[in-house]
Amino acid sequence: MSDLLAVPESRAFPLRRLLQPLLGAAHVSLHTHVHADGDGAGSQAAIAAWLEGRGVRATIVNPTPFPDSLRWVLHRQDVVADFGTPEGEAALEDADLHLVLDTSEPERLAGLATFLAPGRTLVVDHHPPGREVVGDVAVQDASAAATGEMVYDLITLAGDAVPHASALGAYVALVSDTGSFRYGNTTPRVLAVAAELMRLGIDPEVVYRRLFATAPRRRLELLREALESLESDPDGRISWMVVPHRVTARLGATGEDFDGLIEHVRSVEGTEVALLFRETKPGETKVSFRSNGAADVNRVAREFGGGGHVKAAGATFHEPVERVVDRVVDSVRRALKG
Repeated sequence: MSDLLAVPESRAFPLRRLLQPLLGAAHVSLHTHVHADGDGAGSQAAIAAWLEGRGVRATIVNPTPFPDSLRWVLHRQDVVADFGTPEGEAALEDADLHLVLDTSEPERLAGLATFLAPGRTLVVDHHPPGREVVGDVAVQDASAAATGEMVYDLITLAGDAVPHASALGAYVALVSDTGSFRYGNTTPRVLAVAAELMRLGIDPEVVYRRLFATAPRRRLELLREALESLESDPDGRISWMVVPHRVTARLGATGEDFDGLIEHVRSVEGTEVALLFRETKPGETKVSFRSNGAADVNRVAREFGGGGHVKAAGATFHEPVERVVDRVVDSVRRALKG
């Protein structure tokens, strides 16, 4: 167990470079990608609790609102300042260091990227490097199952006991990005880290209920509508669902309500690549990609300016959904042939 918990040296060396600036700062602002997920938000919660336990003020400022469904992970609710508000602007101006988590790409930070001075911006991310990296110092390790795993490593490399609130954030991050320890990125080390977080007091049943077993009615109505759009290629290797903006608007659905929706597409028998087309607003479409097999959906997503992992990626189009579906499906077909 202790051997599994040891931080891989290839990761430990670059992470140690972050400790001095982080712990020497008076105020650190924390950022993740648009539509923060369990890994991004959980990693932020973990770092914020750890830094403030060390006497370093932390503020979370994201390009889109912090998910209401994940606020229970935060050690204090007012650690979040919304981007574009006076509080968010004040936090960005006051922070002497910015830490970007779970992404390194400026476009995934939207308008927030312009406020992050490269010389004062650090990155911790488990995605492969993109075409452009925000900040001057980036620790990127695609061998990590989640950014939350790297956050756990950062805290332990500081020689600190992991605070309970940080353990909770890291555990939520791991559960989210490993599909509750079902995906191929679930390594023996991930399970060892999860076991250690449980030893520190994390209750997996409580986390499961909060993440997966509590949903507003509109989320189930959204699932019903989305399932009506379910289609598959004639050979069954590609399956997809389409949710136009009018459906989202009618149900009052939020970005959080789409979490996990693509897993229903992925579960269709014979599906090698699952797609979810979501029109976020008129004229803008987000596409989520998931691979069940050898297909590299990160490569497909990058054709359209997106990115992610080999088995999970995304891309955004500034076009209505009806102009996007056929092009993306055709690109996936080519990838499966190639």
